Amino acid sequence: MILGNKTDCTLHYRTIVRKAASACDLLASSTGLAKARIKDALIKGAVWLKRPGQKEQRIRKATSPLLPGDQVELYYDPEVLSLAPPAPRLIAEEKHYSVWYKPANLLTQGTRYGDHCSLIRCAEVFFKHRKEIRLVHRLDREAFGLVLLAHTRQGAAALSDLFRRGEIEKRYRAEVHGKIGSMGETLTISSPLDGKEAVTIITVTAQAPESGNSSIDILLRTGRFHQIRRHLSRTGHPILGDPRYGVKGKTSDLPLQLCAYSLQFKCPFSGKIIRYSLGEASLSPGQVLRPSRMPPPPPASL
Repeated sequence: MILGNKTDCTLHYRTIVRKAASACDLLASSTGLAKARIKDALIKGAVWLKRPGQKEQRIRKATSPLLPGDQVELYYDPEVLSLAPPAPRLIAEEKHYSVWYKPANLLTQGTRYGDHCSLIRCAEVFFKHRKEIRLVHRLDREAFGLVLLAHTRQGAAALSDLFRRGEIEKRYRAEVHGKIGSMGETLTISSPLDGKEAVTIITVTAQAPESGNSSIDILLRTGRFHQIRRHLSRTGHPILGDPRYGVKGKTSDLPLQLCAYSLQFKCPFSGKIIRYSLGEASLSPGQVLRPSRMPPPPPASL
């Protein structure tokens, strides 16, 4: 079954395998796409295999065997496949987890159309597949900053439990439209999101006299979908550069001004309080949080 009618445009191909074949051969002959394109799609995570009795998974090798009864799907989008991912940086590596700097416009995890532009895939390649990669929390594609990845089942379970109990302190910096409060003032935004409790605490750290915009420090007490961006937009002070919740017509030349700059928690394995930070210096009035201007991360502090 082919959904889409041009091989140079997005298409979704799905079929049940009738005769054993390699992934590349079957998909090339069935879709009309050149084998080079199929191999590229495989490597970048756009091909999925569902074998009876097994969990669905991505397959990446051109020679991956397809057996009768297998369901194989190709999600082909040449625009997605042509993207070059911005490079993340490893901040700290522990036995059960690691901490990464995710740049803006890098997904935390992939989509059906591929995962080569995701932090998870970049980490897999970085560790040369010697470590298991498990996602325990997310950071919006447009935002940049610190992300935790787990490398063991125990690590994923322990860190997920800390997040669930609110015992991982996540701090962000942002630039917002207008004067949201007086210098040093702390405000709590507690309007529910999607019918659930949502609490965002902000402190005004700088104000720009010329633009009238504010720099703020943010502490999350809950973790709802796009919580910071939605809460600030509802107050009438959306984040600068926000393409979804921002001021229309004033975001095109500026990246999302939201940085996850600090993570602090009691390590469930060492028992020590650990803090990972990209630096705490307040922004000067009028300065923007462009990813290229972020300081290099210092070593983790215990």
